[in-house]
Amino acid sequence: MLERLQKVLARAGVASRRKAEELIRQGRVKVDGVTVTQLGFKVNPEKAVIEVDGRRIDTKPKLVYIALHKPRGYVTTTSDPHVPFERTVMSLLPPQYRSLHYIGRLDKDSEGLLLLTNDGELTHLISHPRHSFEKRYIVSVDGVVKRSHLKQLRDGIVLDDGKRHSAKACIVYLSKHTTTLLVSIREGRKRQIRVMMERLGFKVKRLVRVSIGPIKLGELRPGEFRHLTGDEVKSLFDAARGSTSQKVDSGSV
Repeated sequence: MLERLQKVLARAGVASRRKAEELIRQGRVKVDGVTVTQLGFKVNPEKAVIEVDGRRIDTKPKLVYIALHKPRGYVTTTSDPHVPFERTVMSLLPPQYRSLHYIGRLDKDSEGLLLLTNDGELTHLISHPRHSFEKRYIVSVDGVVKRSHLKQLRDGIVLDDGKRHSAKACIVYLSKHTTTLLVSIREGRKRQIRVMMERLGFKVKRLVRVSIGPIKLGELRPGEFRHLTGDEVKSLFDAARGSTSQKVDSGSV
């Protein structure tokens, strides 16, 4: 069965489908000894010899799916010349998992659920904006958040890109000086929740992501990881594909 080359590369864990397309455009991919730069090129993964940067690719790798509790102070990156390796999330994993792709970046000061996999197809499905995965966070801020603030979040706040972005939020704990919220967003702009709260006059003290779509952080402690179950992996694929069909349906009404 013939498949698009970028899809085969993604499924093999080489990169996300989008990055695989970049590799093809750059002339870094060969099929049966011939450099391919055409994105629509199709191959039979059962028979083709595929190489990236001169290295032969296993088109049937064992797929790995991991949930990691990223601690505060760690950087979500595979490598960064300005960050010591021991402060990256990859340092929290055994060597055999350090080539995985992360899904759902968290900034250095944030904590919580991070998904990692070598399944490029799943990475593409979850990361692509059209799939609109809900991500939930426990957010603690200085000050007292009122209903009017929750309404502003729901109605949307204009960010630096000039667009209005919204979030669902409810109060889970309130004291004289601190408010803890459960916040849900379906995008993932850089530091989005922190910036939205700052626009409302609140400084975020702590931010913990507790779920990505159907996958929950659960009892994982900071720095710990676990493998997703087969049912959890299926639920991610189902949720991503379901969100796509829902968007298509709503757009046709």
